[in-house]
Amino acid sequence: MCRMQVPHRINFAETHAATHPLPIYSLTTERITMKKILMLLTSHDQLGNTGAKTGFWLEEFAAPYYAFKDAGAAITLASPLGGQPPLDPKSDDAASQTDATRRFKADADAQALLASTHKLSDMSAGAFDAVFYPGGHGPLWDLAEDKNSIALIEAMLTAGKPVATVCHAPGVLRHPKIGGKSVVNGKTVTGFTNTEEAAVGLTDVVPFLVEDMLKSNGGSYSKGADWQPYVLTDGLLITGQNPASSEPAAHALLDLLKKL
Repeated sequence: MCRMQVPHRINFAETHAATHPLPIYSLTTERITMKKILMLLTSHDQLGNTGAKTGFWLEEFAAPYYAFKDAGAAITLASPLGGQPPLDPKSDDAASQTDATRRFKADADAQALLASTHKLSDMSAGAFDAVFYPGGHGPLWDLAEDKNSIALIEAMLTAGKPVATVCHAPGVLRHPKIGGKSVVNGKTVTGFTNTEEAAVGLTDVVPFLVEDMLKSNGGSYSKGADWQPYVLTDGLLITGQNPASSEPAAHALLDLLKKL
């Protein structure tokens, strides 16, 4: 088992912060009661011009949600439009089910929370200790371009608070800047690979490719094998490559919060 070693105090401006690939992760057993984590989900449900539906990926919400809940964190859910975020129907098919998604489907309280997310525009960085963005293709269209999301990420990082994203959600790092530079500039990051996007046949559908964007913004892009868990922590940024990385990314965030 591999546990990340993170400095007690992290300055986001430092360009030589320790970076930790996390293909294998250690479960966070220490509770972090009173830590407040904002989970931001997409409100976008159209898969480009295909006529197909998209949204958030269920596993990428459910696994982190229960990792945070079981650790004793206070969780707030929000989305650009508020209310029920759209679920990518492919993430709800039989082949995509996991222990976390099955737990969610039996959890009426969690379903009620998801059905009544707060509006992103009402959220303030000062109210939270960290933010976590689940993926799905939806964030590439709305959260990546949302002025409130961009401002929130900039405010969180400036305040020394972690920002975690998984799968397509690293796309939300496209526009945030600190000191005139992209927040991924000089950082070792990961996200949904070009080969994974090609495998699902959506290279020419998505508005941009996560891997290409991270590279063009100055990030030092790193990846593991397609569809295998791979998580990186560099300073206050935590990025996960794909759906299998969602729970490891959540535990990486919990580990980081214990150090701050």
